[in-house]
Amino acid sequence: MRVLVLTVVHDPEDARIRHRQIAALRDAGHHVTLAAPFTAYGRPLPDDLDAIDIPRSQGRHRFAASRAARQLLKRRGRHFDVVLMHDPELVLATVGLTIPGLVWDVHEDTAAALQMKPWLPKVGRPAGTMLIRAIERSAERRMPLILAEESYAARFRKPHTVVRNSVAIPDDISVPVTDRVIYLGRLTAARGALELLELGRRLAPDVEVHLVGTADADCRRAIEAAQATGAVRWHGFVPNDEALAMLPGALAGLSLLHEQPNYAHSRPTKIVEYMAHGLPVVTTPNPASSELVMRHRCGSVVPFGDVDAAEAAVRRLRDDPAEHRRMADAGRKAVAAHYSWDADADLFVHSLERMAHATSP
Repeated sequence: MRVLVLTVVHDPEDARIRHRQIAALRDAGHHVTLAAPFTAYGRPLPDDLDAIDIPRSQGRHRFAASRAARQLLKRRGRHFDVVLMHDPELVLATVGLTIPGLVWDVHEDTAAALQMKPWLPKVGRPAGTMLIRAIERSAERRMPLILAEESYAARFRKPHTVVRNSVAIPDDISVPVTDRVIYLGRLTAARGALELLELGRRLAPDVEVHLVGTADADCRRAIEAAQATGAVRWHGFVPNDEALAMLPGALAGLSLLHEQPNYAHSRPTKIVEYMAHGLPVVTTPNPASSELVMRHRCGSVVPFGDVDAAEAAVRRLRDDPAEHRRMADAGRKAVAAHYSWDADADLFVHSLERMAHATSP
């Protein structure tokens, strides 16, 4: 197949897009072109993949990106067997275009996510929610969907293929455990950045807190200040493979998300990555997160905003190597049994092949 993977929202290095889906398609022998906001994210165009640089859709500045995506699809959309789109605004951008092979990969509950966006006034959020739900209904009528979570199915009338945010399992994680904990992913206040900084202050100098990921404006200055005092070690953006290589040997992987509707039913991929790499998890009690950790007994669940409890959980792991090993082994076994990308990769590729065949002349 010839596949165009298109996003105006996500980082071109997004793990689901770049390092799982595109890798699986290429491993299966398909030709992939990635159109994404490389320049806007400060990412170089890859030299091992056909790539197209387009504007980024961000905050209230979304029109230019949607227009560029629509122009791209007008010019080249019919050259591909599948156009795999990753953002709801791209569904709008395709209205009125006759392009076979359109597929929408639904990453999140965008309507719930809108309730957290500071750029959208509260008075406009109900209308935004209505618009997103209308886009979802329109997409369901016009194209196949792929869902990243089983829980998303309730938003749609028909059954759709679920390709989960599962992960690859490293073969060897046999490194010594060191006195450090790690957070992997985008840093925002709602994702617990300020609690992570306070945790770093309390654990220093006994345990280092490492933060790996880009930081939003709502917490960047606080992170820089904490870095300057030695409370945390902030690595900024790190390419996916290098970031995952930093996980083995940590005392714990941290996920201190706040209580928000958008986090309630989405399983954070970072938690599954921690488990795959032998890290016990310390998480707040969002239902999808706590259910995962409690079912497999691979970490601790701490109350929202409770840095005392997070600190105690980390110190217990430091003081009890046997419990650390038990949780690490439990997490690895759970991922191998239930959350491995190996099975989901085949499902993903075969689903796109079937969708391409259904729309071919």
